[in-house]
Formats: sequence, structure tokens, C-alpha cells
Amino acid sequence: MPADRISVMDEGAVRRALARMAREIVEKNNGTEGMVLMGIHRRGTQISAYLAREIEEASGASVALGSIDITLYRDDLMAIGPRPVVGASELPQGGIDDRTVVIVDDVQFTGRTARAAMNELMDWGRPSRILLCVLVDRGGREVPIQPDVVGRHVDVTSEGQRVDVLVPDVDGRLGVELVTPPVEAA
Repeated sequence: MPADRISVMDEGAVRRALARMAREIVEKNNGTEGMVLMGIHRRGTQISAYLAREIEEASGASVALGSIDITLYRDDLMAIGPRPVVGASELPQGGIDDRTVVIVDDVQFTGRTARAAMNELMDWGRPSRILLCVLVDRGGREVPIQPDVVGRHVDVTSEGQRVDVLVPDVDGRLGVELVTPPVEAA
């Protein structure tokens, strides 16, 4: 039996949320000066690229982009196996020292991914400020880290449900779905 998938945001809703989020990021930074977008692998990197395009269209200024692979900073590294797959993290030109770093992720859940991303950033330099931006906040914090910019809040109501953000580079389309796994027969 396949999982139950409910569309939460179609492509149009995601694009509207991204446009609003881009304006909010620029407002919180008082412009684009000294701002860097750092997408968390995997889908956060695509979301950050969309945000960078929106910011450039709205303000006429380009924003530096980078990416973070938090694999080695996870607090459950031993649980994921002896050979974790580690991707490349990339600093933007000019680094992150004395800049506003906007960490971009697709879904905020426990807060542990954002904590890991901040730990990695601190190994690279000293930003003047860090903002957390997520397309979807699904609640359920285990670590007291709240996003500064949110595209949409989604209430996850049952055990095992997850929120999937779909991006064209990985999934062939743009959207957000609430996925409920099938109930196994006893």
C-alpha cells in the first residue's frame, strides 16, 4: 500500500511564498549589503537559489550564495552508519566573516539541522549575524531554535507523517506535500 500524499503547496503557492520570503529577508537585513545565502544540502540549496533570484529581481542586487553539508556536524552521526555520504560545503566568495549569513533549509522540524549548520559556520568564520529561513516550519522542536523567516507553517498531526519539499532539480517539480505512511496490518 503506497503512502498517502496530500498537496500542501503547489508550484504557484511555493513561488508566492518565496517572493514574500525574499522581501522579508531583505527587510530584516536592511537591504542586501553584506548578505550571504547558505543553503543546507540538499533541497535548501535549491531554495536558496530561488531566493537569490527573487532578491535580485526585486532589488537589482545580486546576493552571494554558498552551501552547507551538515553530515559531519550531526548529533546522530553514529546512528546513520559507518560510512556517511558527505557532500561538499562551499563558502561564498569573500567568506562569511562580518556578514549576515542567512541559513536556508527546506523544512524546520526538531531544530537539530539548524544547530548543526550554525556549528559548521562557526568553524569557518564569524558572521555578524545569522538568520534562519525555511520554506516550511512543521513544529516539533527538540532544540530551542526558531526560524526568522518562514514560507508556511504546516501542522503535522500524526506519528510518522513527514513534509516533503519537492524541487525540480531533484524531484522534477516544485511543491510541498504532507506524506502519511501506510498503516501496517497487524
